[in-house]
Amino acid sequence: MERGSSESFTRMGTLGIEEEFYVVDERGRPTSGTDELVYEHDPPEILEGRLDHELFKFVIETQTPLIEEPSDARDSLLSVREALAEHAETHGYRIAAAGLHPLAKWRELEHAEKPRYRSQLDRIQYPQHRNTTAGVHVHVGVDDADKAVWIANELRWYVPILLALSANSPYWNGFDTGLQSARAKIFEALPNTGMPTHFEDFEDFDRFERRMLETDAIADRGELWYDVRPHTAHGTVELRTPDGQADPDIVMAFVEYAHALVEVLAEEYEDGTAGHQHRRELLDENKWRAIRHGQDVSLIDRDLEGTVDLGELVDRECERLGIDGIREVYDRESGAERQRRLREEEGADALCESLLLETH
Repeated sequence: MERGSSESFTRMGTLGIEEEFYVVDERGRPTSGTDELVYEHDPPEILEGRLDHELFKFVIETQTPLIEEPSDARDSLLSVREALAEHAETHGYRIAAAGLHPLAKWRELEHAEKPRYRSQLDRIQYPQHRNTTAGVHVHVGVDDADKAVWIANELRWYVPILLALSANSPYWNGFDTGLQSARAKIFEALPNTGMPTHFEDFEDFDRFERRMLETDAIADRGELWYDVRPHTAHGTVELRTPDGQADPDIVMAFVEYAHALVEVLAEEYEDGTAGHQHRRELLDENKWRAIRHGQDVSLIDRDLEGTVDLGELVDRECERLGIDGIREVYDRESGAERQRRLREEEGADALCESLLLETH
């Protein structure tokens, strides 16, 4: 049983970025290519041990090396993206990014043969068979296990903000869902996903993780797929919220925000600030609003006394944390809006072209 430990939490403020992408053909359409890119050809050096496939043979994942300083995050992300794009091109493929590929039809696509995924397909059945999702995961190092759990508890309220800003998956299985992030709702059909509950401390979380393993609810700790979680192997808090993005500037805005949030929450923990014990139902309501409305969302405020528009929240967060990336994302056309506009005005070819990976 793969388990982590409280001893993993040793460093504060390091970063790691995981991105899930789509392998596509020359026209930007989904195609099976991960066997060739992951197993049959050696990847570039920076991707060695950091390139893997996901459930479908057209979904591929990269991981940055450990990022010691936040100022190095952008260069690290771009180096990984450039290496992947070149690796794919060398073997006749291209790489695209979104929360869901708008033209991917899961019944027509191949599942991976890796035993881990075959086991998941057998155990979970239909929800996993159709899981063509791709997201962005941001890891921020935390130097104490109890602190990491406390921070993860607090980050739950911020999950819908990140989701609303990242919403980039209006289409699933070829049709318009009417949602801004259909990925989030498709993924929530799996067990052990969505908004996690509140944990008292690391011992409480560790007891839960151990019980899930011992009762065969999960095969390893990596199958706790919640929107935010203490990562007991890496010693991080992991935010798993955003839709996949072609534009690295958008990803970096989320990295900046996640890092700033974790740093500020760590200070609050050390100062003895009382944490919020929000009901999961209210947090789920905020997440649903983000899924449905994207950047036009109005969320239940953190004090639960009223609602606040996303634009006001973004202004407030940028001023409070001394950041500006999420403001720039909010001021742009959202990913979901752009996909709908391109498909209506220019057609499927333009839509697919717009999702191709950017590397600078």
